[in-house]
Amino acid sequence: MRRIVIVGASLAGLHAAHTLRDEGFAGELTLIGDEPHLPYDRPPLSKGQLASDARDADVDLPVADDVDAAWLLGTAATGLDLAHRVVRLADDRLIPFDGLVMATGTSARTPAPAQRPPLTPVFTLRTRDDAARLRDELLPHRHAVVVGGGFLGSEVAASIRGHGLDVTLVTSASQPLARVVGAAAGSYAAALHREAGITVLTGQTATAEASAGRLAGGSLSNGSLPAADLVVLALGGTPNTGWLSGSGVAVDHGVICDPYLRVRHEDGSVLPGVVAAGDVVRLPHPLADGRLVALGHWSNAVDQAATAARNLLRSDDVHPFTSVPSFWSDLHGVTLRAVGLPSEADDHQVAEYDLPARKLQVTHHRDGRPVGALSVGRNGWLAARRRALTDSLTSL
Repeated sequence: MRRIVIVGASLAGLHAAHTLRDEGFAGELTLIGDEPHLPYDRPPLSKGQLASDARDADVDLPVADDVDAAWLLGTAATGLDLAHRVVRLADDRLIPFDGLVMATGTSARTPAPAQRPPLTPVFTLRTRDDAARLRDELLPHRHAVVVGGGFLGSEVAASIRGHGLDVTLVTSASQPLARVVGAAAGSYAAALHREAGITVLTGQTATAEASAGRLAGGSLSNGSLPAADLVVLALGGTPNTGWLSGSGVAVDHGVICDPYLRVRHEDGSVLPGVVAAGDVVRLPHPLADGRLVALGHWSNAVDQAATAARNLLRSDDVHPFTSVPSFWSDLHGVTLRAVGLPSEADDHQVAEYDLPARKLQVTHHRDGRPVGALSVGRNGWLAARRRALTDSLTSL
């Protein structure tokens, strides 16, 4: 390969570039990004960047000197022509490639367009510019409503509360985080929120209309959305696959890949010289019994980028992606750490639940076998659970 193009200039794209150079690729390397910024870290956006003591925390990711890449930033990819091996940009430039890495990630899911005059400021949080705009609004004694009880919504609620705002967290699940790490860990997170003075509304479906960054109206399934000075919508992510329309790439809530992170065609075949990594990927994972899963976490983006880049260069010696995911969340000074795929579990077992001591141990199971674990303050125990999951995959 003489020319490799990486579409997506964030964490996965950057690590793919590093891996390609580390593995000896000496050809032309181009990274395309729709934001004007060089790669930066997203997890701090809902934590350090919003914290009450933040001082423009540095979130830039280090770019190795030997990457030697052309950076095409601030211009999104809008099309892909596999027959002619070119990526089309929003400014109509055509970027040729021999090898392609798709690492476009996700965008914040947004509400329906407003049909009424906009009233309350509404925010989503996906980019560093989003974080800067939101932080400017975090004035003490204001009231913020956060809609969405996943990791992002929970972290945003905790960070906003640290600024002295009154905060209401709304989730349609039985507990915050319940869908991703189970009810036990979810109740622990809810207790942390309430202990910090956050009002937690569970089992409430919220609807909203927004236009031009302002909320026109909203409601809960049991009444009106609480009055607020600002609303943050943390409704999950939408995979950035619009640029692949009509290309023949298999897309279904993400880019469909085989176990080696090679991108599939709509007919099920593997596209030569095309791989993907990061949040935009859906691939079969052994912890999910081979079902397609999306793994939207920091460590997964790094691990997938390395695997995808190596498999792109070594098409005759590819290796499957079988890494055990690991992820974390910081809430009110407490770090929840998890491994595996807790969201795939049909049962969980609580070994320890001690809120005052800030300790928690939960294992997650599917059909009687372990698929994940979560802890607070028990890092050694969690590391052992991850090793056991890794060993179980090695034996398959």
